[in-house]
Amino acid sequence: MSIEVRDLTKIYGEQKAIDTISFKVNNAEIVGFLGPNGAGKSTTMKIITGYLHQNSGDAIVCGINVKEKPLETKRKIGYLPEANPLYYDMYVKEYLGFVADIHEISNKKQKIDEIISTVGLTPERKKKISQLSKGYKQRVGLAASLIHDPEVLILDEPTTGLDPNQIVEIREVIKELGKNKTVLFSSHILQEVEAICDRVIIINKGKLVADNTLTQLRQQQKNNIIQVAFREIVDPGMIQGLKKVISVTRKDDLHWEIETDDITDVKKQLLELALQNNLNIVSLQNESGTLEDVFRSLTSEL
Repeated sequence: MSIEVRDLTKIYGEQKAIDTISFKVNNAEIVGFLGPNGAGKSTTMKIITGYLHQNSGDAIVCGINVKEKPLETKRKIGYLPEANPLYYDMYVKEYLGFVADIHEISNKKQKIDEIISTVGLTPERKKKISQLSKGYKQRVGLAASLIHDPEVLILDEPTTGLDPNQIVEIREVIKELGKNKTVLFSSHILQEVEAICDRVIIINKGKLVADNTLTQLRQQQKNNIIQVAFREIVDPGMIQGLKKVISVTRKDDLHWEIETDDITDVKKQLLELALQNNLNIVSLQNESGTLEDVFRSLTSEL
């Protein structure tokens, strides 16, 4: 187990930023850490990385308690915080050399060249950090988090400020890193999470509200959509009369969208309807809830 959080609580004044949350992240697993602004994501990440102390509970990285041995755990963690801390007056290679010296890396020059290539900084490697675009500054921060070849990566909004092409490139970097590293990353771009992760953890108001695979989370959505197309025009009353149907939308004379909380049963009814009325079904597909649907249902204010 690379990351284990046990009953973690952090209190600011009278507010519980995180409230007895627990979860685990396995070796070589990429997990999306989601929640609305103020949910406690960054606070949790800071505690895991040893930059902030909790009021109670434990954060354990690679079997080591972070609070008891913060320096030892920091050697195993690569951390890119939301507010990317860089020295703007330093050149890219100079800054990465500085970070490499902190980690006491022996083959510094080779490692810097490798990391610059990995995160796509080669065209900008000789520039001052202050001269870089926001996207390339993010790449410098990512490079700094990787320079010591950590076992665990904690990435807080790693694609902030990147253009669509850069996002795809960084996505591929993260996916490649996830083959042999544990990656926990937060993002407000849910499409990124769907593209990279098999599993997500969602917190809201400091409490853990979901921890599951994307497939299972989508299936847990109460309402699902069925798209059905007939070869013949169908009387609307026949579709609206089906049991366990929440709503029916007629897209045109032949295509219908049906919202239901029991896809299997409604599909069966549609097949029976077609058989009994000599109708031909051209297509019959269901759409489970998206990650956005799941996120909104778990974190929206009622």
